[in-house]
Amino acid sequence: MTGLFLSLCSILPLKTNHLLGSFIGKLLYIFNTDAKRVTSQNIKICLPHLSSIEKDFLIKKSLVETGKNLTESGLIWNQDFSENSKYIRNINGSDLLESSNKTILLVPHIGCWEITGRVLADSRKVTFMFKPLRDQKQNNYLFKRRNQGNLSMATADKAGVLQIQRTLKNGDLVGILPDQDPGEEGGILAPFFNKEVNTMTLLVRLAKKHNAQVLMFWANRLDNGKGYDLNYEPLDINFDGDDILQQVTTMNIAIENLIKRLPEQYMWSYRRFKSTHSYNKP
Repeated sequence: MTGLFLSLCSILPLKTNHLLGSFIGKLLYIFNTDAKRVTSQNIKICLPHLSSIEKDFLIKKSLVETGKNLTESGLIWNQDFSENSKYIRNINGSDLLESSNKTILLVPHIGCWEITGRVLADSRKVTFMFKPLRDQKQNNYLFKRRNQGNLSMATADKAGVLQIQRTLKNGDLVGILPDQDPGEEGGILAPFFNKEVNTMTLLVRLAKKHNAQVLMFWANRLDNGKGYDLNYEPLDINFDGDDILQQVTTMNIAIENLIKRLPEQYMWSYRRFKSTHSYNKP
C-alpha cells in the first residue's frame, strides 16, 4: 500500500504533489497524531521562548512541511537523477566543491534532504551513510531507490564506516546526516538548543582523521511547488585541538543556526531527545 501511494505521488507535478502533502500535514495537525505530539514536544524543548500562539503556528507549519516531505519523497525516489536535478532553481556555494581537499557533506534533516545526494550523483560519485529501517520490506524499497548510479549508500555500522573511509581516500564525496540519535555507541552528550542530546561523533572524527573540509549541505523547499534551492556553506569545526565535545558542539550549533533560519522545514517529528527526555504517549 505504501509503495502504491508513493508511486501515485511520483506521477503528480511537484506543485500538485506539495498540495497533497500540505493536506496530509493539516490532517496530522488536526488529529492527535504521534507526529504532532513529538513535534510539539521538540519545539517546546528547543524553542521555549516562543509564545503559545507562536509555538502552535510553528507546529502547524512544520507538519505541513512534513506532509510535503512525505509526498515529494515518492516523486524523487521514483524519478532518475537528471529529472530530480530539474527541480533545482538555484545553487549557492557550489564553488566550495572545487577544493582539492577531501570533503564531507553535513546534511541536516531540513528541507528536502532526499534530493541532495541525487542531484550531486547526476554528475559525480557520492556516498551517503544511512541507518537501515527495522522493517525489512521498507528498507529494501528505499535501498533500491537510493543506491544506484553514482550514489552509493553505506550502512551506519563498522562495514559502512570502512566504506566511507575508502570513499574519502579515493577523493569522492561523502554525505552524513548527523542529527539522529546514534544509539548507545558512537555518541556523546552535547548541547543542542542548550539541552544535552546524544550526538554522533563519527563525522568530526572522520573529518579530522582524513583532514577533510566539512560543508553544510541542504536543499530548502520553495513555496508553491516551485522547486528547491541547493546550498553549501563551510563549517570550521577547529580540528587543531583534541576536544571532541567542543567539536561536536560546534557541529550542533551550526545545525541550530540553520534551523533558526528555516524552523518550519526541520524534521521536528523525530524523537531527537529520546536519550534524555521521555515522549508523551496517548
